[in-house]
Amino acid sequence: MHLEEWLQAIPPVWICVIVAVVIGLESLGIPLPGEVVLVSSALLAAQHVVNPVWLGICASAGAIIGDSLGYVIGRKGGQPLFDRLGRRFPKHFGPAHIAKAQGTFDRWGMWAVFFGRFIALLRILAGPLAGALHMPYWRFLVANVLGGIIWAGGTTAVIYYLGIVADKWLKGFSWVGLVVAVLFGLGTTLYIKRRAARAVAHDADAAQRSMSVTSSE
Repeated sequence: MHLEEWLQAIPPVWICVIVAVVIGLESLGIPLPGEVVLVSSALLAAQHVVNPVWLGICASAGAIIGDSLGYVIGRKGGQPLFDRLGRRFPKHFGPAHIAKAQGTFDRWGMWAVFFGRFIALLRILAGPLAGALHMPYWRFLVANVLGGIIWAGGTTAVIYYLGIVADKWLKGFSWVGLVVAVLFGLGTTLYIKRRAARAVAHDADAAQRSMSVTSSE
């Protein structure tokens, strides 16, 4: 069953709860499709299945609370925590991913937490990594709250209004045009995924070369 169909089969209040829990667990550091669940739920809101305001509030709360719990876990676990996660989830917490995230934190500081909301890799790592790097909690909290509200609430609002506009537009849209639009969307998604995979591979090679040089010294 498609995710949107599955969500539509449950009561609206539980849609909000599920969105909050999934986004919270993702923000805590567990690799879950929080953004996919949020977008699917926002589309349901455009179909008047769930209230968009409550959906945005629950999604924002899940993001903020999850990131805060991730901060506490990272603060207590430190680098050994990422070493264990790297062995269990190499696709999400491998040395290249951690090195890339740390580089972003070194460059942007607390704003890495804010902008991390909009990047899949940092959305998982931001909270635990901020805690492990001992970022002052008040700085983390400001970026966490702002990022959580703007990302979760903003995504809900944008997808909700796009869904309403698209629903009206598609009523007079030809099937040929619909197929072309779908193919274009799939092609764009595949292109972005390939570019991201190449970037991660490049970072992994760079990290391995750096580790080789360090070990040789």
